[in-house]
Amino acid sequence: MSAYPEHEAALGSAPELPVVAGRGSDTDGDELLNAMGYTAELKRNRSTWHVAFMSFVLASIPYGLATTLYYPLQGGGPVVVVWGWLLVSLIILCVAASLGEITSVYPTAGGVYYQTFMLAPSKFRRAAAYICGWAYVVGNITITLAVQFGTTLFFVACVNVFETEPGVGVWAAETYQVFLTFLAITLLCTSISIFGNRWLPILDTFAIFWTFTGLFAILITVLVLAKEGRRSASFALGHFEPTSGWPAGWAFCVGLLHAAYATSSTGMVISMCEEVRRPSTQVPKAMVVTIVINTIGGLLFLVPLMFVLPDLAMLVSLSSGQPLPTIIKSAVGSSGGAIALLMPLMVLAILCGVACSTAASRCTWAFARDGAIPGSKWWKQVHPKLDLPLNAMMLSTAIQIVLGLIYFGSYTAFNAFSGVGVISLTVSYAAPIAVSMLEGRAHVKGAKFSLGKLGWLCNGIAIGWSILAVPLFCMPAYIPVTAASVNYAPVVFVGFVLIALVWYAVWGRKHYRGPPTESVGVDPVPGGHGVGPNKKD
Repeated sequence: MSAYPEHEAALGSAPELPVVAGRGSDTDGDELLNAMGYTAELKRNRSTWHVAFMSFVLASIPYGLATTLYYPLQGGGPVVVVWGWLLVSLIILCVAASLGEITSVYPTAGGVYYQTFMLAPSKFRRAAAYICGWAYVVGNITITLAVQFGTTLFFVACVNVFETEPGVGVWAAETYQVFLTFLAITLLCTSISIFGNRWLPILDTFAIFWTFTGLFAILITVLVLAKEGRRSASFALGHFEPTSGWPAGWAFCVGLLHAAYATSSTGMVISMCEEVRRPSTQVPKAMVVTIVINTIGGLLFLVPLMFVLPDLAMLVSLSSGQPLPTIIKSAVGSSGGAIALLMPLMVLAILCGVACSTAASRCTWAFARDGAIPGSKWWKQVHPKLDLPLNAMMLSTAIQIVLGLIYFGSYTAFNAFSGVGVISLTVSYAAPIAVSMLEGRAHVKGAKFSLGKLGWLCNGIAIGWSILAVPLFCMPAYIPVTAASVNYAPVVFVGFVLIALVWYAVWGRKHYRGPPTESVGVDPVPGGHGVGPNKKD
């Protein structure tokens, strides 16, 4: 009998969710996974705190705010930096709560992709899940790429706090050198994720203490020393001076990429559900708590910097596009002191890259095991000794390296990588929330992590943000636009969309059936021939 008989007509046969799927006792996560039609292949070695710590490291505040600080400074200065961060954080809290509620019912590594399939009416269930899945995978891979490339540019800027003469750093960093540094960082993070898999929870725990140690060191040092003086509170919290060429209101909005990028990892941790004990309760809690901690940590990091901010015009004209090292150096008055304060962020950058590489590989693997990616039979394999989807991780890494070549044609490549990552993840997060709303939120009634009366409000804010964010982050950071400064985010995004559509037309339309359905009482999608876990041997 259906769990939601009143919706059977709309759904074909609505999912009859077993007790373990977020509605009853806290039974083992593997039982829950089996009830949803999958075989457990990964070890559950992460506790509640471990998944919360990983969620924190995925955002990596303050590092996540450091690499994109250029955008809000150009978009208007302190007002965009401080209030833009607070505004976006409150919005993303609604996104996290909305996704957490749905995840408490469907906690799998497929994340929003699986959730969209199970929530959508049967008429467009397969197409909706396919689109969401591709957006989720592309978002995970490109946001990981943005992290690795942002780390590269940040490292170059950090090294250049040492100067041969005033205004001239010790490392000119030719284009090929930047790319090779990016390549080394990407391979390092991938290697740590592969060979240190069993120790990653410990690494995430270390990152928490490391982060707050570095955060308080920066906060106290820059405010106490302030070699070039301190700004007034009216400047630090209220100065608005857009220099991007956009009209003032739109300049503020474009500057929100800074905060959106730092919080874009909100739903990535869902891909770790199959490595977490009691995921139906622990993952949603971790998602929401992390946003609250990140919001506070972000304010502790950003507000002091605004009080010691040097000349704004000078900062936005930096060729590195990385103003933080310059801000800290001007505050402490020495290159040695600056690099000492930047070192915690440099370490955190690598830890963030490791966490993102891990999450990206898991969501790629989860999508591949349902036959949705070309060559799925290779990407869905789990390495028996390493206990991780090695092939999927190699695929993710290879795509990042290929896309990194864009830097040879555009020095604003980082803008493209971060932009397409935010766009793709925003689309994927919006999909299950929108479908849930269209179905009257019937599927989340009685969920362990329930929003209750706040559900409609949180869902509405999440969808409203998605509608704004997608076109917003297709915009160039400043105008007029040249061939070298154009934002390639929509080009990369459309490229992935075309690949997905061609694969669907050639193969998926006839063969792709989506996640397994028989075990949860959902009628199989008509027209499919059975792929992977959907086909019963």
